[in-house]
Amino acid sequence: MTARKAPHPTTETREQAILKIVNPVAESQVDIDPSMRDAPAKRPADLNGKCIALYWNGKQNGPYALDAARELLSARFSGLSFIEVTGELGGTNRYLSPDQLEMLAQKADVAICTSADCGSCTAWLMRDLCELERRGIPAAGYTAALFDEDSRFSTKTFGIPEAVPLIVPHCFSNQTPDEIRQMVADSLDMLVEALTVDREIHDALPQFDQIVGETAPEIIFRGKDLLDAFDAMQAGFIRNGWGDGMPLIAPTHDKVEAMIAASGRDGSDVAGLFAPGMGIGTIRKIAANAVMAGCRPEAMPVILAMMECVLDPSMGLRTWAMSTGPQAPVVLVSGAIADEIGMNRGICALGPGSISQVNVAIGRTLRLVMMNIGLSYPGISDMDTIGTPMKFSACVAENEDRTPWDSWRVQQGFSAEDSTVSVNVPYGMTEFFDFKNSDPQLLVETLATLTTNTCGSPSHGAWLIKNNAPLSAGYPFHGSFSNLLMMAPDHAAAFSKAGWSPQDIREALHSRTRLTFREVMLNQEYDGFRFAHPELSHLEDAPETLVNIMPSSDCFEFFVVGASAGRSQYCFGGTHSVTRKVHVPGRSRRDEGA
Repeated sequence: MTARKAPHPTTETREQAILKIVNPVAESQVDIDPSMRDAPAKRPADLNGKCIALYWNGKQNGPYALDAARELLSARFSGLSFIEVTGELGGTNRYLSPDQLEMLAQKADVAICTSADCGSCTAWLMRDLCELERRGIPAAGYTAALFDEDSRFSTKTFGIPEAVPLIVPHCFSNQTPDEIRQMVADSLDMLVEALTVDREIHDALPQFDQIVGETAPEIIFRGKDLLDAFDAMQAGFIRNGWGDGMPLIAPTHDKVEAMIAASGRDGSDVAGLFAPGMGIGTIRKIAANAVMAGCRPEAMPVILAMMECVLDPSMGLRTWAMSTGPQAPVVLVSGAIADEIGMNRGICALGPGSISQVNVAIGRTLRLVMMNIGLSYPGISDMDTIGTPMKFSACVAENEDRTPWDSWRVQQGFSAEDSTVSVNVPYGMTEFFDFKNSDPQLLVETLATLTTNTCGSPSHGAWLIKNNAPLSAGYPFHGSFSNLLMMAPDHAAAFSKAGWSPQDIREALHSRTRLTFREVMLNQEYDGFRFAHPELSHLEDAPETLVNIMPSSDCFEFFVVGASAGRSQYCFGGTHSVTRKVHVPGRSRRDEGA
């Protein structure tokens, strides 16, 4: 954990009440494990005669910067040679593969990299810088000024805090080639220095003003009475950045211990390391944040299954936790556990309202865990351009009584006796409204007006610029995307009465979710397309050809929830869904449906 220590409340003689709470903020593994830190590469005295790698991570307009750097450096130094490299894996946000890193270690003397002008691309470009430095290649990466601290947070997390984000005033995205060239020219001296002057190594790790650390297991707040002490806690959490902006429940020792007991595990057990800050997620830290969110002990098994979902490497937690995009997790609970803990699966299931308190508290827990354990705090490690209310909480339970097909969990490969939690992380949500049609073809036609018009999301059409990475890698844009329809029971009934299965809906919707190649590529890089799919080069000569927005019908999923009326919610551009089984302590595996 970094930065300044949390200020402890001062004691005044008039104060009588003391509120003791469990510290909900995790320590970062990077801060306590020196073996995670490596030294930067040795720099050459100058660049004359050197081989320079020009690395592009796929971000829009990055090639303009590399072209300018090549031109300007060639005018200053003699005998230069260049290697052009595009990140082998990923889409809009690419990264260097092990084979590429090995090739560069053999051939390149230094590397110039671009671009870091969004939250997730900053994190992954800094990862590439650190990997290059580990292999003895001095590297610098163009980074927009807004992402200065974000980049240094990431170089620290990836183990080489001395790696060089080369700060330029603005994002390269949405800039003209001339504007980009000027930024490269203005920063040329800094680039040369970054590649030719050895980096000073400091014993102390970087500190960040917007991340407040606290290592004490207990935090004390004082006041004239307990209510006054409670108010002091709320103010302290806002001041330190540990809250989500709404009032929190005090994570007192008794409440936290009750949550731990409901987990069936020891409080010191580590559920996992949470990106982006590699926070150590003990059961006690998770329990404290769950209490703060308003959860009761009986929800703890669902919360732990939710943690398993987001810790699955294929979810790419680092990417959506740090993104400038409004990605927000949607939590789906299926099975008897939902009724047992009082979840709402009908009217206003997404909230607000007292009837959805359990839903809201579980979803809110995930956000607080991301902040206080993953250290994903706004302004340094969560760089969302505008934000979204979905990031507060989005959790629902399946309306199984009105699901006309196999339950969600059975569709995901579990048994009917199981209870499961799934997490999907869409870019946004919009209503699918159709009160009129009972014909499934017409329902799909109406729905397709949404699925073909949400192309502002990076995932829509991304298959055209994307090279898949192994799901286990956990890197950005690695696998397939999933667009989740929270399907109103009335819509589900209409499809079912006509004999349609979920697979039938997927295939019909996929075939209609198409735009012209030109339209799909409006916000994509053609260089990325040429790199990823040379076999489709004919599309550039026929730009009005209709192409599928998503790569396959498997990119659509349907979860029945809510009450009557034909109003579904389309959650677009999401990660693929990850599902885990809920384990309730004290129940036999047979009782759980094992």
